[in-house]
Amino acid sequence: MSSEGEWTFRWEGAVHDVFPALHEAQSAWLSAIDSLPAPDRKTHELIRLVCTVILRNAEGIARHAMLAREVGATWDEVVGAIMLTTPGFGILPAVEALTAARSGFDAAPEAEADDDDGS
Repeated sequence: MSSEGEWTFRWEGAVHDVFPALHEAQSAWLSAIDSLPAPDRKTHELIRLVCTVILRNAEGIARHAMLAREVGATWDEVVGAIMLTTPGFGILPAVEALTAARSGFDAAPEAEADDDDGS
């Protein structure tokens, strides 16, 4: 949380209001996942991106595409990860994910090693 009433995820405020201990536990759990030593951070974000594509969670897709770019993923790597979902989950979730992924990717500051022009 960046300041009182502002949350990273839109669901946090509602959970915190009714069950603050659950919110704190959820935040600690997510922080532990974020600090796993392996896989590397770029792979971590691409895997989480794929999971959000499977769930058809546009907000999560945009967030993980943005975070993937911040840690060095190119647009081709983001698209490739999304397209890997098609054999098991169909083409429609992947195609629907591209718009959200593009908006998240474009919103991210470029990583130092990112030589992709985004096209």
